[in-house]
Amino acid sequence: MSNYEKPDFWAVKARKEGYPARSVYKLMEIDRKFRLLKQGARILDIGAAPGSWSLWALRRLEGKGFVAAVDLRDLALDAAHGNFLFVRGDLYDPAVRSRLLAAGPFGLVLSDAAPATTGNRLVDQSASEGIVEAVIDYAEASLSPGGALVAKIFQGGAEAALLKRLRERFAQAKGFKPEACRSESFETYLVATGFGRE
Repeated sequence: MSNYEKPDFWAVKARKEGYPARSVYKLMEIDRKFRLLKQGARILDIGAAPGSWSLWALRRLEGKGFVAAVDLRDLALDAAHGNFLFVRGDLYDPAVRSRLLAAGPFGLVLSDAAPATTGNRLVDQSASEGIVEAVIDYAEASLSPGGALVAKIFQGGAEAALLKRLRERFAQAKGFKPEACRSESFETYLVATGFGRE
């Protein structure tokens, strides 16, 4: 059994607290550091499965605000919330994009999306970079002024170019690796705040 298959502290904690995956603690840490989630916010969660990030946002919003989510796979959570829209589909599909953008504007765009990995690090990094580019496209098309973005990326050299792109439209953008990331993981997060900088 690999380290990725063994339930670690975070995985056990997630199960106890009713979250489908341990990734929720990465988002909690990012939010504590950057104070991203505002009461009554409208949030777009890209690559949402199994649903921990959407569930955390819904719990924090306490029935106010709104969460829209998209993934190729179903979510492992009860989607029966009046302030929740789940679109099952490909984020690159124009019909899916239109439906999600119609639910905006958003104050926060989240993405914990990762490509199906091949084992070839260069291929996987390139695929991850492509997803982040698409997430930034969504953010630029749907964020309200002052909004924020969080996107996972596999480390490998593309972060600098992506941060440069983000800094052209956001007041601040930086990389951040939460403690809840597995030590052997080469993922990190790009966090951008203050959308609308010209």
